[in-house]
This record gives sequence, C-alpha cells and structure tokens, in this order.
Amino acid sequence: MQDELFEKIKEITEIKAISGREELMRDFMKKNMQKYADEIVLDGLGGIFAIKKAKKENAKTVMVASHMDEVGFMVSTIMNNGIIKAVPIGGWNETVVSSQRFTLQTKKGEYPIITASISPHLLRGSNNSNGVDLSNISFDAGFTSKEEAIEYGVRPGDAIVPDVKAVLSANQKFVISKAWDNRYGCLIVLETLKALKNIELDYNLVIGANVQEEVGLRGMKASVEKFKPNLFFAADCSAANDIETTEGTFGKLGGGFLLRVQDPTMITLPRMQEYLENLAEKENIKYQYFVSKGGTDAGAAHLANGGIPSTVIGVCGRYIHTHQTMYSLDDFKEARKMMINIIKDLNNQKINEIIYGK
Repeated sequence: MQDELFEKIKEITEIKAISGREELMRDFMKKNMQKYADEIVLDGLGGIFAIKKAKKENAKTVMVASHMDEVGFMVSTIMNNGIIKAVPIGGWNETVVSSQRFTLQTKKGEYPIITASISPHLLRGSNNSNGVDLSNISFDAGFTSKEEAIEYGVRPGDAIVPDVKAVLSANQKFVISKAWDNRYGCLIVLETLKALKNIELDYNLVIGANVQEEVGLRGMKASVEKFKPNLFFAADCSAANDIETTEGTFGKLGGGFLLRVQDPTMITLPRMQEYLENLAEKENIKYQYFVSKGGTDAGAAHLANGGIPSTVIGVCGRYIHTHQTMYSLDDFKEARKMMINIIKDLNNQKINEIIYGK
C-alpha cells in the first residue's frame, strides 16, 4: 500500500502546472474525476469540479477545493544573447533560486533551462555578495540569440517550472518532491471521490480544484461565486516549522493532519472547530492545531455570498515553495481519513448546526 501511495504522489507532483498555466493538471483531474461524478463543471478561470447530487429537494451544498497551481516563473523578456528574463509566479525565497534546474514550457515543446548564477571564481577580489534579486532573475536554456529562442517557440508568458523527480526517504516515511503545495489537495480530492463512489449523500457535494491560488486566491473567488456552497473545506499544504524545535511552533511532520485555527485571512468559527475536533477524536484520527502566517482558499471563500463557514484540512511540509519539499506519508493518510469521514458524516442537519447552532 505504501508503494501504491508513493506512485500516486510521484505521478501527481511531477505534473508541471504553475499559476495561470494549469492545463496539464486540469486534464489529469478531469480524467480521474469523471468516473466518480454525476457531472464535471468548469468555472470561467479554469477551475474544475465534480458534482455529486443529493436526491432530495432543497439540499444544502458542501464544497471541497484544492488548488492545482504550483509556484514557478513566467517568461517576461528574451534578451538579444538568448538569456531569458522572468517574473516569479507565487512566493519564492530568493536564496533557493540560483543554479536550479527548471523546465521551459513553450508552444513547440518543453526544454531544460537553469537559473543563472555567478561562479565564485568571477567574484574574487570583488565586494559582490552574489545576492539573488527575484525582480531581475535570469534563465539560461542555451539559446545563442533572441532569434534562436523565438525559433524554438519561446515567447513572453511561457511557464518555467521546477524540474524534480519525487523520491522516498531512506526510512520510507517521507517523500521529497516539488509541488506538494498543493498536489496534496488534488490527491485528497481524487481519493475522497473514489471512496464515495457508491455512497449517497444527504447534500450536494462540489469537489475539485481551483486555479491561481498562489497569486492571490483568484480562482476560489470565481468558483465559490459560481457554486454558492453553504460550507467550504480547503485541502491545502502549509509550511512545517519543526527543524530546530517543536516547542511553540506549528507544523510537525508526523503530527497528523492540520486543524487550522487562525491565519491572516481567516479564523475558523467555533462550531466548525468543535465539529472537526469531535469527529477526529471519534474516528481516532491524529491531528495537530495550526496557526499560520499565510492564507488559503478558505480565506477567500468564507467572505463570499454573505459568509460561508470555512476551514482547512491540511498537512505540513518542510521547505515548501522550493524545488524540494519533504513531507510525511502518515500525515497524508490521516488527512485523507479525515476528509472522507467529514463527507460521510455531514448531513443537512449538521450543516445547519455548524452555521446556525442547535
């Protein structure tokens, strides 16, 4: 089972899809969702959702959303010497960008490309600290001129995506890959849909993945307006802070799924938090409380349509928004179990209780 799960993770994390260029992930999600859904619906920005309809009239609607996009770069300028300038898509720590391998996606194909850096030999005798400025990052695909780059199909707007193969740690407990933020959520969506294949729900379920989360929660604002859910659950990955200490920090690998209490964009409502705590304890699901400095799609969802009780069923990863994220297989299993149990346990009465109280 561990090998099967790793193969699923490997496949989904190695797909290349930055914000605004999610086509490959959308195709993957559609292929794997349609056999478990009554209907597949896209929103105007490219988010994709499976619909499972309740048989009763006037049923409530619950929405579960991941996001498909990952961080990367986008071509902005092709220099006369063939060097490519690009803008960051999503948040990057500038210290991890130099001398990394990426893939350049063009209309004519994909090509290897690397971030430029200055060799230490060329810095001798200078005061240059070789600091990386993301506003002036350079990429080198080996093109000898602007004309040659254009001949190979390069144009502004092309995506530049980290080039990484997923691997298991020596003890087989952790995975190292790119894009666990947020292919974790996409895999949770697919695993949940599969588990619900022959189960009839008391409410309408809208479950899928948004676009452009990493650049301002943009896709969520479109999809939540389209589907108008009564409750919203984001499935997202957050930063682990457990390297030096776990005392007073949030996000520990192996600590279970993340029950998010607060972040700058959202506070989980007390009745929602209590519902999740009670369910996790009833089903013996391991969880850890999480307070975050960054937001998720739940931050956009909970302010829509007059207010939607929203929360995040998450996991943490070390070194997210880089080429190499490390995360726990056991945490994924706990999050998967929690999400499936939420969807099976909810009914119209419980939805009303979370929203309005008993």
